[in-house]
Order: sequence, then structure tokens, then C-alpha cells
Amino acid sequence: MHALRPLLRKLLFKLFAATLACAAVLAPRAASAEALLLIEADSGKVLQADNATVPWYPASVTKIMTAYVTLKAVKDGRLTLDTLLTVSPTAASQSPSKMGFRPGTQVTVDNALKMMMVKSANDMAVVLAEGVGGSIDGFSAMMNDTAKKLGMTQTSYVNPNGLPADGQITSARDLGILARSFLRDLPEYEYFVHIPAIRFGKRVTGNFNKLIGRYPGADGFKTGFICASGYNLVASATRNGRRLIAVVLGANSGTARAVKAAQLLERGFAQDNLTWLRPSLGTVENLVPVDATPPNLRDEMCGGHRKRPATDDDDALIAAGGGTTGSASATGGEAQVTFFTAGLQPPLMKASELMASAPAAVEPVLVYTGPTRTGTALIAAVAADADQQTASKPRGKKSRVAKKPDAADKPTDKPKDTKTAAAKPNAKQADGKSDGRTAAKPAPTKPAGAKHAAAKPAEKPAASGDQAAKPAKPKATTKPAAAAKPANNS
Repeated sequence: MHALRPLLRKLLFKLFAATLACAAVLAPRAASAEALLLIEADSGKVLQADNATVPWYPASVTKIMTAYVTLKAVKDGRLTLDTLLTVSPTAASQSPSKMGFRPGTQVTVDNALKMMMVKSANDMAVVLAEGVGGSIDGFSAMMNDTAKKLGMTQTSYVNPNGLPADGQITSARDLGILARSFLRDLPEYEYFVHIPAIRFGKRVTGNFNKLIGRYPGADGFKTGFICASGYNLVASATRNGRRLIAVVLGANSGTARAVKAAQLLERGFAQDNLTWLRPSLGTVENLVPVDATPPNLRDEMCGGHRKRPATDDDDALIAAGGGTTGSASATGGEAQVTFFTAGLQPPLMKASELMASAPAAVEPVLVYTGPTRTGTALIAAVAADADQQTASKPRGKKSRVAKKPDAADKPTDKPKDTKTAAAKPNAKQADGKSDGRTAAKPAPTKPAGAKHAAAKPAEKPAASGDQAAKPAKPKATTKPAAAAKPANNS
């Protein structure tokens, strides 16, 4: 026995050193680019918290609060789900993702909520804000007041959709509190946080939350993404009557955030018989806030290393460089370390297992413009929206073909192209679409002042807003340059 003691000591020392080395490798990555939280929905008990009180940019998970404030107003009788709201020019001008309705279009509170929560439509968030609070500023004040009442001490809002703004801040802790409050205070409206898909006219949009229809028991909540925040997700799932809420902030793709949330949830459900092995972390409200500046992940999320522009609906698991920056892969070292440290729990779900299968087949929920309808009136409304989509398509295709070749304008010495091109960026800003409708109707214009140079630079701003400054080369004419830069910035 005495002879074995040195060997046992050596083995234990090596095991301890290996554990510390793994923790040292993982800690800097988590601290700089990821926040995680797992709580019980009923009790608020914290099961895991990593950087959970570090301030973060919320992006579109802001819309959970927008839905909460709107549905509280419905519950209090200040409006109904059938109340008609009108799309304002401000709402129509929001950056994508959006429905793209023209100013003056009417939509019910019910349909606006469904579009906002499933498609993450920024224009619908503003429609709801203006309908409930009178203006974006008025509604933001209501959001901040609600956050204060709920105990979300690290949160502030300046808009209802989460588009980039310095004052739009939250934390994983506060999002956990908000998700719990939604389930506790609005159980009759919980449906809005787990709609699997919507159909508008001929267009079907699946929920950006990839756990819905894939992860067993998944039943909420909302995704979010801007370059500065990375990929965010608040997710919930229920198993054997026990509901958990997972918050992931700063993942490096839409798939990675879903995998990480599934790992957290799986870990939580596996802890039923092992809670005695873990120290108590208290409740989510008792987590101590960190006084810091939110990390800005713009270079990491939207830098040149990505194959395509990052969006909230991102199917890529990892960045083009092959790394898993900001979010450990489901099959990598992080999962192996937690297998050891979590009390010999079963292996966690792999990314391939989670994402290989298609979501469960469901009938998309119908959404439409105009007042609430049923029966044949509903069928007619859906058909009308579909017809409108069909009617607008050919014009978009025709104009795209027309504006591709620069040479197409050369034979024409007429000045009308100059005015047409100058109008194009403004049309884009008005309805958020790039179908180039103005190209189909060139307006007659002023006398020939722009002859050979005017036509060529006029076409390029319409083809790409990002290169709008280049056409100014041929001549320092004021018209093409003045209209060249679109204002929208996502």
C-alpha cells in the first residue's frame, strides 16, 4: 500500500494539472467572446453561469421585451390582438430583416407579433412600438420602465428591434429574468414565442431559432444578431414537466448558438440526479452585475474571413477560416472537459446530430395584411397578398437584367437616364427593396447636359449601394453623386 501512494499522488497531480490547463485554455475565449446562462424557469435557480452578468448588445432578442410590453397592453385592455396598426414611413425605412410593406399598409397586432417573432421583422417591431407607445421614443420609455420593474438592472433600450445603438444594452442575466417573466406573466400568449413557421402569400419563413422542431421539447424563445453582438439566442425547453431557459450570447454563427443552447439544456436535464455534486449558484436575480463596456465583436463576426455577409439566419456552423471563435464546437474539447467536470454526465448532443435532421413537418401559420379575417375572407386575403407578390416579381427581374450591362445605355444619347438613376437610391430607401422598380419607368428629363458621361455612372449606384461612390469618376456632376449613398445600415 505504501508503495502505491507515490503513484496515486502522481496520477492525481497529473489529472489536476490537466484540468487546470483545460480551464486556462477555455477561460480567455469565454471571457472575451461568449456569455452563457442556464436557469430553471419556475424557480429561477441558476444551473450554469459564464459571463452571465457581462453587459452585451442584445440585437433582436430585444423583441422579447417588445412582445412583452405589447401583450401586457393587450392583457390590460388597452388594445386587442385584432387592433389594426398602420405601417409608417419610419417603420418602412427600417433595415432588414423586415416584411417590406409600404407606408400606409395596415396589419393587426396579432399578425405583426407573429411576423416579428418568427421572421424577426424590424419594421413590424416599429409598427407595434408606434401603435402601443405612440413613437419609438415613447415605447422605449415603456420598455425601460418594464425592465426596471422586472429587476433587469443591466438593461437599457433605445429602440424596439435591437438594431445597432450605443444605448441598447442587456446581459444574459437580464434576459433570463425577462424570459421567466414572460412565461410567468403571459402564459396565455406563450404561443408567440414558439411558432415554427409563418406563410405570407406564397412565401414561407421558418423560425430562426433552429431548436424549434429539432431539439426535443424546445418551446421558445428568440434569436438575435448584429455584428457587434455576435449570434444571440434565448431558448427554452420542457422535459418531464421541468422547463429550463438557456441564454447564449456571442456565438459565431446561427448554427453554433443553437448547438450551444442544446448543450446547455441537455446538461441541465441530465443534472436531475446529480445536483448534490454541484455547489448552489443561487437564483438568477442574485447574480452580481459586472460594471464593464459591452464587448464589440464586429471584426470577429463581420470581418473579411467570412465567405458571405453574416446575418441572423446563418446556416454556417463555423467561420470560413475553419475556426470556432467565440463558440466551442459541440464535438470539441469543451464538451470533453464538461463531461469530466459535470459529474460523469452522459455525452452531450453533437452538432451533426442536432442539425442533420430537418425540422418536424408543420403547417405554417398564415399571416396577412388588413383586418382580422376567417373562412373564405381569410382565403381571399392570403390570395390577394400572393397576387401582389407575383405582380411585383416580373418588374424586379426585368429591371435587374436591364441594369447589368453598362453598354446598354451607350447607344442612347438622351438625358433621361440621369434622372432615373438619381431617383433609384431614394426608392430603395422608401420601401427597403432592391427590385429597381423605378428602372422600369424612366421619367423624361431635362435638356441634354450629361450626354456621354451621364448614362454610364447612372446605372452603377442602382446595382450596388456599397459601391455608390465609384461612378463619380467620369465627371464631377452633382446629380449621380448626390443620390449615390443609401441611408440604410444594418
